[in-house]
Amino acid sequence: MKRLFALVIMLSLILGSIVQVYGAETIKIGLVTPLTGSVASFGQSVDKAVRMAVDEINSKGGLLGMKIELIVEDNQSKAEESANIVRKFIEQDKVVAILGPVISSNTLAAAPIAQQSKVPLLSPTSTNPKVTQIGDYIFRACFIDDFQGMVMARFAMTGLGKRPSSAAILFEKTSDYSIGLAKYFKEEFTRLGGKIVAEESFSSGDQDFSAQLTKIKGRKPDVLYVPSYYDTAGLIIKQARELGMNIPILGGDGFDSPQLLELAGKENLKNCYFSGHFFSGSSVPQVKTFVTNHKKRYNTVPDMLGALGYDAVYMLADAIKRAGKADRDAIRNALAATKNLKLVTGIISLDENRNPIKSAVIISFDANGNQVYKTTVNPPKK
Repeated sequence: MKRLFALVIMLSLILGSIVQVYGAETIKIGLVTPLTGSVASFGQSVDKAVRMAVDEINSKGGLLGMKIELIVEDNQSKAEESANIVRKFIEQDKVVAILGPVISSNTLAAAPIAQQSKVPLLSPTSTNPKVTQIGDYIFRACFIDDFQGMVMARFAMTGLGKRPSSAAILFEKTSDYSIGLAKYFKEEFTRLGGKIVAEESFSSGDQDFSAQLTKIKGRKPDVLYVPSYYDTAGLIIKQARELGMNIPILGGDGFDSPQLLELAGKENLKNCYFSGHFFSGSSVPQVKTFVTNHKKRYNTVPDMLGALGYDAVYMLADAIKRAGKADRDAIRNALAATKNLKLVTGIISLDENRNPIKSAVIISFDANGNQVYKTTVNPPKK
């Protein structure tokens, strides 16, 4: 019996080694993203690109001899649901890392749970500075709002042909993203000598912005800054144009969705600009390859949300390779050490606060509502 028991133990160890080498085990990664709800377009873009990246990696043998097992959950664009999903990923699915959530308010609700459990959480697209301040297990693939708010203020002053002397801001008072962008735009615009002549707000779910826009029109600003997501920005742009406001309308990366065109109408996107992470028409080889493969797989051109989701997978994959094991602490340490990683949205190095140091692009629109590259703005040198 002792010999038989020893033989069983030995066979188990051998089989365990075989399983490890040939990838029957998996590396579990969770993706929490809004497939439904108010920002479903964002979540669906991220979901598609993340799945594509995972399939690419798995087709080449996976990581550390194991395939990635992607577990996807829909948070319905809700903060509370985001927190519940992250808790499920950690306690039930036993993931080694989490991708998402997609928008800042959802990530701010979910990240403390990951931090408390010491599970690396990498948001592809949450730009609010508070996100990574939650703790040292929280990362992002995108630049942050103080940078893009500053970028748009500087563009307003230097990129529109005529230097404006005044601006108005219309923001969502229940959104961390919108509040942050409004703050940083205002600070930089006034620092550069401009004057904010009107600040109006709205609540989540609002559809009629005529009262706020009428007040703003009465103050005669040279430009209007709308730090909002596409679902409200499209309506605001349309209603502003209907009121005869033909001034430049500026926004952040929340503008980047095909639904902005549907909601605003192509004729109303003239003289609109936004800050972004990626331009699909770029001639950079990695961008061209990503766009070609995305079109081949989904028959659609990827937006910047998709590009950031794709990059987040490769950031995590790079960290797991350098960690040498699918261990949460080792992955965290490797992620924090990310330097000069060349990805679709640029060359990424994480700073001491686990935020990428990277450039932004300014996007405008042609007569048909198609996105047009305007310029690139690099981060300030330290």
